[in-house]
Amino acid sequence: MQPKAANPYLKTKILTASPEELRLLLYEGAIRFCRQSRDAMEAQDFEQSYNGLMRAQKIVLELSTSLNHTIAPDLCDKLSALYTYIYRRLVDANLKRETAPIDEAVKLLDYEKQTWQLLMQKLSTGPNAPTAADRIAGAQKAQQTAISSLSLNG
Repeated sequence: MQPKAANPYLKTKILTASPEELRLLLYEGAIRFCRQSRDAMEAQDFEQSYNGLMRAQKIVLELSTSLNHTIAPDLCDKLSALYTYIYRRLVDANLKRETAPIDEAVKLLDYEKQTWQLLMQKLSTGPNAPTAADRIAGAQKAQQTAISSLSLNG
């Protein structure tokens, strides 16, 4: 059986996104995979649920490892602890086949996504808005990360 090809629209969206937009895509992907897993778990399709939770775990792990601790160490430590907690809840959901840990993870991820969106809005209109050069500088690594995290190949 051949693996499914990545969605060409999604690939283009990733390749043209700023690093900030890529992080937002990671949040959206993690939330989407969690919700799909929850639905599959309720339908007793444990293989599909497992696959979705594993993909969500990979994205949460990427969110954690991509933090730049040199810029805001205290904030990054707190976010790292939060991502570790979310990751652990997803592992618990997989092991126990329970939906409550997924619901909690989605709630936390959605809150982080909303916070990130507000920050993006503030940065895009403020005096310290990043220049095009600033956005391009970190885009290639972030794009590759997003492609590997969100591709349909898993």
